[in-house]
Amino acid sequence: MKELAYLNRFFYKYRWRLVPGILFVIISNIFGVLPAQVIRIAFDLVNENISTYKLFSSFNRQQLVYDIFTSSLLFFGALVLVLALLRGLFLFFMRQTIILMSRHIEYDLKNAIYQHYQQLSTSFFRRNNTGDLMNRVTEDVSRVRMYVGPAIMYTINTVVLFLLVIISMVGVNLKLAFLSVLPLPVLALTIYYVHNIINSRSERIQEKLSNLSAFVQENFSGIRVIKSYGRENEIRKKFSEESEEYKHTSLALTQVQSLFFPTILFLVGLSTIITVYVGGLEVMKGNITPGNIAEFIVYVNQLTFPVMSLGWVTSLIQRAAASQKRINEFLNTAPEITSNPEKSINLQGHIEFKNVSFTYPDTGIKALDKISFNVKPGEFLAITGRTGSGKSTLANLILRMYDIESGQIFIDGQAINEISLNSYRSQVGFVPQEVFLFSDTIANNISFGENSVNKIRVEEAAKDAAVYRNIIEFENGFDTMIGERGITLSGGQKQRVSIARALIKNPQLLLFDDCLSAIDTRTEEEILSNLGKKMLGKTTILISHRISTIKNADKIIVLDEGRIIEQGNHADLMQAGGAYLKLYEKQLLEEQQADSV
Repeated sequence: MKELAYLNRFFYKYRWRLVPGILFVIISNIFGVLPAQVIRIAFDLVNENISTYKLFSSFNRQQLVYDIFTSSLLFFGALVLVLALLRGLFLFFMRQTIILMSRHIEYDLKNAIYQHYQQLSTSFFRRNNTGDLMNRVTEDVSRVRMYVGPAIMYTINTVVLFLLVIISMVGVNLKLAFLSVLPLPVLALTIYYVHNIINSRSERIQEKLSNLSAFVQENFSGIRVIKSYGRENEIRKKFSEESEEYKHTSLALTQVQSLFFPTILFLVGLSTIITVYVGGLEVMKGNITPGNIAEFIVYVNQLTFPVMSLGWVTSLIQRAAASQKRINEFLNTAPEITSNPEKSINLQGHIEFKNVSFTYPDTGIKALDKISFNVKPGEFLAITGRTGSGKSTLANLILRMYDIESGQIFIDGQAINEISLNSYRSQVGFVPQEVFLFSDTIANNISFGENSVNKIRVEEAAKDAAVYRNIIEFENGFDTMIGERGITLSGGQKQRVSIARALIKNPQLLLFDDCLSAIDTRTEEEILSNLGKKMLGKTTILISHRISTIKNADKIIVLDEGRIIEQGNHADLMQAGGAYLKLYEKQLLEEQQADSV
């Protein structure tokens, strides 16, 4: 129950649903216990009236006795029916309070987990696969809801009904009450022994389910690669292996439960036999009436469902505890990137790096080593270098996706870790190297960065990104639905839609992370020309490995193995005859060879 203590805050929040629910449980069980006493009275009435009926056999009064006897039985039958209807009514109220409370808690818990996910840093999502993250917010939360709803409801119902029945039984005959419930301590010991097995196996089931979800999600995302390489059979085989492991783990839990419930039924049946035998002896001694035996049998049968539900509830609680433990692991993960939300910034676009070094925490790879440079507001900075030189790492640090190992990063003269990230990022237009588009319309993908955007601004951004003509050629134009991750668009179209998404914000700082690689030279020149007009007086940082893309920049930084080896404008770097010139000549030679082919 230690892991489930997190949910107590929700019980307090919805106490005005929980407390009435408990009252409805108590009232419904009172109406559930009363029929046993009515049956006892009716049973004794039958027994007495049979003797009276025989006594009047020599008189003409048997019909009167019969009529009284019949009307009495009809009355008691109607009374039992009314009590059952009243119990059903309060059971309905019980479910409308406690079960609805569980749905509200499920809603709040999912929102809390999702909100916490959004606060966690990029490195967290690099360490955890998507399938596992999804499983914790769906399957695990559903199991927890079964605890805060049905498990809580049936636990309270079981305790209340058990106390009412035991009190009623003791009030009739202490000896018979003691002997009839004698098998129940054995049941308690059985539950105590079994619950540990249920707990451990439930945790393994959730782990296997997460693995299976992650496997399916990953393979659905990469279905084009799988089909291209003709690996369907191998993937199908691996899926069967994952499913087989999940099946065996689930069957292991089912085996425990399949032995558990028959044991409960056996012990409850034993209680009934003891009741009949001992009750018969007590009747012969004159301590109780035959109606009390019928009453006790009803009580024992009423205990059957609570005792059976005890095993089911135990399973629910243990599985919920296992799921909540997994949820708590993430909820207790503190965000690595924090900022002061009250310290907003009116971004001008002045960026300064001072001896910045950075090592990726997951891999231990040192990406940057003592990087220093300065970008003034309105400047066009280009960053180039070989693959793995640290270009994209610079983009991540400018957006503060990671915190640096040493050195300092200043935004408009303020340390980046002291300003509000929401305020800062809302004024930055970022186009990542790996384009991500949502399964939505093209218009909604372009306007994603703004809360309210009209059609004219969307079309203007598309024109600036040189994708307008492509979009209007679609049958539905800007209302065209694109598939998952923009699968229905070409690589160049996806990049240009992503550029339009950044431009529509009219950002003070525009950051391009090698996002023109799938665009032809003519379209690239059009985009860069539009950028020159759009970003006039604003800061632009463009990361690219193509010299043709960056040659018009105010300043160019050349990276190699995480260090700045050259910097200056295009003419200065060409004249220096260093790494930049070699990179330029190599690309020029490749273009000439491509043209000749």
